[in-house]
Amino acid sequence: MRILRYLTRDILLHTVAVSFVLFLVVFAGRFIRYLAEAAVGSLTGDVLLPIMLFKLPGFFEMILPLGLFIGILLSLGRLYAESEMVVLRACGVGPGKLAVFVMVPAVVVTLAVAALSLFIAPEGSARAQVLLDNPRSAEGLHMLNEGRFRKQRRGDYVTYAERIDDDGLMHNIFVFERTPGSTEDLFTATFAREGAIVLAEESGRRYLELRGGSRYRGEPGERALEEITFNLYGELIPESQNSLRRSGKVESVASADLWASDDPRLRGALWWRLSLPVMVPAIAVIALALSRTDARRGRYAKIGPAMVVLLLYFLGMTQGRSAI
Repeated sequence: MRILRYLTRDILLHTVAVSFVLFLVVFAGRFIRYLAEAAVGSLTGDVLLPIMLFKLPGFFEMILPLGLFIGILLSLGRLYAESEMVVLRACGVGPGKLAVFVMVPAVVVTLAVAALSLFIAPEGSARAQVLLDNPRSAEGLHMLNEGRFRKQRRGDYVTYAERIDDDGLMHNIFVFERTPGSTEDLFTATFAREGAIVLAEESGRRYLELRGGSRYRGEPGERALEEITFNLYGELIPESQNSLRRSGKVESVASADLWASDDPRLRGALWWRLSLPVMVPAIAVIALALSRTDARRGRYAKIGPAMVVLLLYFLGMTQGRSAI
């Protein structure tokens, strides 16, 4: 029991230390990405920190398995390098019993990853999605500010609102769009008395709903313009496929809803969530097999080859998810 407690504590301490370092790296990378989106107006600065906090559980569902993998390599590698493994074998701790000892911290991490991937991370993503769907975040509209022109698509899409109320209602709106035509580019200018950003529940896309205005369309240099007067008009807000709001839609769906769905994309997301906790015992066994070293090579000798094996494992999982 003393050996079991010693190995469990040592592996878990290494796992926590490695996971913390990996978390800092991942957090910094994600934070830079979110800052870049906020800088170009894809989301407002006041929702940046809450979104990061809600996304934290999703970071750890991948960090913890990798932390355990490296933690086992470092912990057992030290025992091999310092000849302590020889002493353990003399005390009756063979390969089979050592595998059982390693499975104890692996089970702890498995339970933590299962809770994160199946329940905590989807809940956090759902709350982040609520912030992103809020009209005041204005993703896709490049953070429309009152009294300022905002450009998208290299100036091909320009928006303006004279005033924006606290509830998101905009007044005196102007929208300009340039689209390629058969011979010349087509210009469309829309003026409206007021409008608001609405979310279409079926498609998940967002529209600029305009009320009481006119729409003009034509080619530059031509006198003839197409004029449309409307009481209510919907203008689709352009949004990239990999935008933060659209990319988080599936992540925010509860696991129970994924299980009840027949959508292949949602089913693939479910199997991905289930594969993460299942992966932990598998990579623990791989780490156990790759941790064997000697005093001459040192405890870090197998880190490189082990990371290559783990990378191939992750690539296989990712390809399987894409195939579904």
